[in-house]
Amino acid sequence: MGTSRPPVTETLLLCGVALSTALGAWFWFTQSPSASGPSIVAAFALASTWTTLRHNLRSFAFAAWVLTSVATAMYYPEWFHTWGDWRLTDLISPLIQIIMFGVGTQLSAADFLRAFRMPKAVIVGLLCQFGIMPMLGFGLAHLFGFEGEVAAGIVLIGSCPGGVASNVMAYLARANVALSVTLTALSTLLAPFMTPLAMKLLAGQYVSIDFGAMLVSILWMVITPVAVGLIVNRILRDKKRWLDEFLPIVSMVTIVFILAIITASSREKLLEVGALLVLAAMLHNGIGYLLGYWGAQFFGLPPSAARVVAIEVGMQNGGMGSALAISVLKSSDAALASAIFGPWMNVSGSVLASYWRKRLPADEVIPEQVG
Repeated sequence: MGTSRPPVTETLLLCGVALSTALGAWFWFTQSPSASGPSIVAAFALASTWTTLRHNLRSFAFAAWVLTSVATAMYYPEWFHTWGDWRLTDLISPLIQIIMFGVGTQLSAADFLRAFRMPKAVIVGLLCQFGIMPMLGFGLAHLFGFEGEVAAGIVLIGSCPGGVASNVMAYLARANVALSVTLTALSTLLAPFMTPLAMKLLAGQYVSIDFGAMLVSILWMVITPVAVGLIVNRILRDKKRWLDEFLPIVSMVTIVFILAIITASSREKLLEVGALLVLAAMLHNGIGYLLGYWGAQFFGLPPSAARVVAIEVGMQNGGMGSALAISVLKSSDAALASAIFGPWMNVSGSVLASYWRKRLPADEVIPEQVG
């Protein structure tokens, strides 16, 4: 049997990546790091395009495009500061509303009512969600010696509800998708109260926390568009197939754009603490998976539910964290932790889901996959 060759387009893209990377390295070492900008950005963009075209790598395409946007913003921050008299940071909150509207269109009243059919798993999941991650963020901020707005940002991403990407990872991991959707929906619903509370208790020593302002901001930026999305889902039902295909693409493009804005706004701070902050985000995410799984097992949940709790705890709503940092804390530096955590969790979540997908417990009957 012959070995299949990649299509010509993919081969050309790989050649482009190799050439751009080589040129970037040459400019970096022979002239200056800034001179390597066009080549390095081109290499990232070509690699992202190649990843998007490769069916077996498509789950990593979003993270690849995020890296492209971050590289672009690091080399050309002025592109993402202002357009005319318009400050691009002012766009973050409305862009998050668009994303949360898309989340709402994927939910229904059944996702909330399902909690009554699996109360123990839901209670354990929510306790782990709002207990483990805020405390873990607080501990990591102390461990790494972060201060001020950067430290508050680490606590903030830990205090956010689960991210909607967790539902996809639960599906890929052959876990209990119904439980995953329910936990994401309920943690989002509780966020206006739990997120400001955790921030007030754990991040108040770093920055001033206005509980009321944060609550109102979450209601307006998260709960309202989700509620509108729920109504649209109810009205359109089976007639919204085009919306289901269109909104995920819009959400991904929007997140990539938001991360570019945050990176450009905090470029100097990112250069100062970037490596440590990346390590802190990786530990926050990874330990979150581990403690979420152990916590679920401690309370006697079955393996498929334990996998869901691990994923829900480890994967946070990074977009919400970024928007709250900008709109409430008024700090792009506080948004850095969310900006780093978000892309990384998609990479780690994909790897974890692929690992679990190949290791289905023999004695576990997985509930019907929904969502």
